[in-house]
Amino acid sequence: MPPENGKVPVKLSLPLEYQQDLFSEIRSEDELVLLARGLGLLRVLTNLLHSYDAAGTNLIVVVGAEERENGWIGEALAEHAAVSKSFSARGLSQVSTDMMSVGTRCTCKEAYSASPRESLSWIFCQVRPGFGTEKIGTDSLEELLNPETVTGLVVLHAERVVATSIEAFIIRIYRQMNKSGFLKAFSDNPEPFTTGFAPLASMMRSLFLRKTSLWPRFHVTVAKSLEGRKKAEVIELEVPMTDTMRDIQNAILECVEVSIAELRKAGTGLELDDWTLDSALHRNFDVIVRRQLDPIWHRVSFRTRQIVNDLTVLRSILHALLTYDAVAFNKYLDTILAAHQPPPGSTRQNQSPWLFLDAANTIFVTAKRRVYTGKTVGPQAPESSRAIPESLRPVLEEQPKWAVLAEILEEIERDVYFNPTVRDDSDGTILIMCSDQGTCRQLHEYLQTMHVRSDFLNEDREGDSEEQTESRPIATFMMRRKLRNYLNWKKDFARVSASLFNENQKALEGFTDQRGTSGYRGKGPPNKRRRVRGGAAAGASGGRPVNGSLQFAEDKASQVATLMAEIEPTDADALQKEDIVLDSLDDIEDHFKLHEMRDLVVVHPYDGDMDEHLLEELRPRYVIMYEPDAAFIRRVEVYRSSHNDRNVRVYFMYYGGSVEEQRYLSAVRREKDAFTRLIKEKGNMAVTLTLDGKGPDDPQEQFLRTVNTRIAGGGRLAATAEPPRVVIDVREFRSSLPSLLHGRSMMVVPCMLTVGDYVLSPNICIERKSVKDLISSFKNGRLFNQAETMLQHYKNPMLLIEFDQNKSFTLDPFADHTTTLTTAANPSDLQSRLVLLTLAFPRLKVIWSSSPYQTAEIFEELKKNQDEPDPIKAVQIGLNAGEDPTDQSFNQTPQDMLRAVPGITAKNMSRITLEVGNLKDVSNLEEEDLDVMVGKEAGRQIYRFFNRSVFEE
Repeated sequence: MPPENGKVPVKLSLPLEYQQDLFSEIRSEDELVLLARGLGLLRVLTNLLHSYDAAGTNLIVVVGAEERENGWIGEALAEHAAVSKSFSARGLSQVSTDMMSVGTRCTCKEAYSASPRESLSWIFCQVRPGFGTEKIGTDSLEELLNPETVTGLVVLHAERVVATSIEAFIIRIYRQMNKSGFLKAFSDNPEPFTTGFAPLASMMRSLFLRKTSLWPRFHVTVAKSLEGRKKAEVIELEVPMTDTMRDIQNAILECVEVSIAELRKAGTGLELDDWTLDSALHRNFDVIVRRQLDPIWHRVSFRTRQIVNDLTVLRSILHALLTYDAVAFNKYLDTILAAHQPPPGSTRQNQSPWLFLDAANTIFVTAKRRVYTGKTVGPQAPESSRAIPESLRPVLEEQPKWAVLAEILEEIERDVYFNPTVRDDSDGTILIMCSDQGTCRQLHEYLQTMHVRSDFLNEDREGDSEEQTESRPIATFMMRRKLRNYLNWKKDFARVSASLFNENQKALEGFTDQRGTSGYRGKGPPNKRRRVRGGAAAGASGGRPVNGSLQFAEDKASQVATLMAEIEPTDADALQKEDIVLDSLDDIEDHFKLHEMRDLVVVHPYDGDMDEHLLEELRPRYVIMYEPDAAFIRRVEVYRSSHNDRNVRVYFMYYGGSVEEQRYLSAVRREKDAFTRLIKEKGNMAVTLTLDGKGPDDPQEQFLRTVNTRIAGGGRLAATAEPPRVVIDVREFRSSLPSLLHGRSMMVVPCMLTVGDYVLSPNICIERKSVKDLISSFKNGRLFNQAETMLQHYKNPMLLIEFDQNKSFTLDPFADHTTTLTTAANPSDLQSRLVLLTLAFPRLKVIWSSSPYQTAEIFEELKKNQDEPDPIKAVQIGLNAGEDPTDQSFNQTPQDMLRAVPGITAKNMSRITLEVGNLKDVSNLEEEDLDVMVGKEAGRQIYRFFNRSVFEE
């Protein structure tokens, strides 16, 4: 609710015209704002929040903010308050009830009800998606956070709000209880709004909004704001790839194309128009394919599942080719080969199909040739191409971008030398932007060692003059050091290679049909000797090993020894500084000093909206984009257009003819197409009716909707003005079912329940389990204890088995989890466990539900002709004598993790929880301490679980 004491003077930081227009529009009315990436969404948001914060009497809740965005908003609000001299502004306050007990929450509720505005002028409930979001919903339902006193609700990352999300639940509660407060939603990701049937209208309905504001890069006002003023100086550098890199890239693309063609042949019955090589370059392509196959995943063959997994692997190899150095790339390929190749003596025949292609051989052979190759010793005939090399020599191919980066830095140094006077407000800092932290470390090491010289370099640079050798930046020193570490790593890698294969097979075999332990029904295993026509000749034929695996040439020990001798450390290695992992900073004055900003070279990864903050803090004059990123280009445009007194020169680097360039162009094209579709849908979209979060307001109609007319069979006509009530355990608010129940006009009462998850009436208690939770509960025996306690306190206990709405309504996809319960010999082990459960507890009813939507309908039917539950009694049921329900904590995630540890039972878990502070302390306990708390056998299991070696089986 806006302040009534008149307008408060506010100084905004919106220098561009499109920012001012967007602010005026969003300040005046509720709408969904879709802004292109890189155009400063958080800047507009913080100015909007400051306009309310300056009054000092507004209470606003922000939903969907991530941890880093929360820090950005807090700093921006504090800065705005200082500039505007708004003494009433309170800035950012984080309020979290995650760790509060019931008693503490009641105390907070009383304090808040007494003085909601005087004690706290702002509340920002910082919410990360999937973690803690349900607490805002439970706080609103418990009236700890009264929605009627909230000035407005701001939703970030609106693309995540769907009908079953917790964010949609919070918005519905807010709009149902508060009709006058504002509601605004923001997003800078337009692609999710274009998938499905009428996606924009569906999103608007979930957001309870009626208007959409679209701001693409080609918007007239945006283009005028960014192109009308002095532009940044951009130098585009197309870096050619080496021949070996191009050969590897072509081979990877061939493997991807073959894999997609095999998926098309699988006959899945799905729409396959988007399964192309161009779409495979999209970063979420493998996720999209898996999501499309999820409903029929249990019917898909093992080969198809393996190909889907191979697409992820091939795409990661393609990314590593352009970002890793030659040694790291070859090392990565070794791990992939070990994960997909069975160890010697294994009889498995389920290797990935792409490994048998000629292109796969090209990938591995060429990658190794980039690092080292064989050389013959002594007089050898040049034409004897099949001669076995007697030793190895290092090749150590450098990434082409390294030399270009060194040339750029040299050009900047010359520019600074010949133009020493500062002509603008920039600090002269050089900012190098790249994709991730691994590339940052690589560039950091290269810049430190590119001028290191040693005796071995003279042999490698015999064709160059001495002056060229001394001045030319090279990476030979760094690459030789990486090669030494790689050879030492490879000696120990043989111990874990078999474990890598086993882990990969467990992930894949998790979706097989599990038709017995051998897997060869109707025929013997491949290594079983049998009598065949022709005697033993058939058994001796074939050059491939018994398990059908690929055999790649391995380097001999003598060859590796000669290679190690050739790259031994020199005096230059001893002079290099070691990397400091942990420093106490006791002698900071002796080793550290403050540098001028113009002397700094900052290497930083792309970090979304935080890059805007980085540009404002560093004020760089030179920006080197080591890898292309469309959003960062726009941020530089916004930064340059916002400051007339700051000059920026941008060097834009990319590999010509590579997937890096194609991926960048396709990302820009997809965003443009998404905005074009949204503009068309907005023009044709009907008015979205939101109903303000609840049904009709007519009391008579509300009364008639609660009348139960099922009077057949001796029933009675029941009518009440109160909506049906359901008592729900607070831990269940992580799921979508409470939101759906609330959407069906049910009163949802969050409580900390000891027995059951949902209480529908004084006689009906329901324990809800997803299929995976059901399997884990069977494994640790917790479900039998839960069923026993429900039978003790309720007349009609029920077990609800709920499936995912996007997957098939069958137990076949979960056959992999059932094999871990006892043995793989019984494929229907889960069904047999359910039968044993029903035999042990005949009164326990089992409900099967295909989705949360159907569960809500089932609950509605079960509540008919039933009395309403008492929340106080539901909380007290199951507690020990004298135990206070207010002492229960809401932090259940560590307890759920602790239940999965072998040796932990329902009896000893409470003692560990009371005596040990956190999971870290539990993992560090000695076996003797655990024996005292939980007993000798349970303590031994817990200790072995936390101290087991990763190298063991």
